[in-house]
Amino acid sequence: MSNYKSKLSGIKAFAFDVDGVFTDGSVLVTENGDLLRMHNAKDGFSVRMAVMMGYPVAIITGGVSSSIVSRFLQLGVDRKDIYTGSHVKLPDFMDFCNRHKLSPKEVLFMGDDIPDIPVLMECGLPSAPSDAVTGVREICDYISLYPGGKCCVRDIIEQTLRIQGKWNLSLVAYSG
Repeated sequence: MSNYKSKLSGIKAFAFDVDGVFTDGSVLVTENGDLLRMHNAKDGFSVRMAVMMGYPVAIITGGVSSSIVSRFLQLGVDRKDIYTGSHVKLPDFMDFCNRHKLSPKEVLFMGDDIPDIPVLMECGLPSAPSDAVTGVREICDYISLYPGGKCCVRDIIEQTLRIQGKWNLSLVAYSG
């Protein structure tokens, strides 16, 4: 694991998996086959802060659900930056980078499982929740102290914004 803090100042965008990152990986299946996920409000607050500070945020998930889209639209994530049904994630990650004129090395990605590895290998700061699978933890520059669904997203966004002097706690500025 390299010194991740030296990379935080160069981060211009964030990208995240959903299940196992924004959630603890549990999925409740309803009688109708709908999948229900629980998200942490503190993670959502940090995403909203990042968006308000001008950072593009991508959601790249294999999950397919209108609730995923709805949740991240509520936080200010651009619809074009929400990639659902993404089982091979690297092309979607590169699309996000290209649309925002970013080098992959300017983007922090947080993932927790095997499908995330190709993106983690290309991004500028590969990161993971504390309960990510071993293969993911082995290649990440930063492993949060927090597990998926329990503020790992908040952890890395807040660290990045603080290092860049953009963690603005003004309630007047927060429009969430």
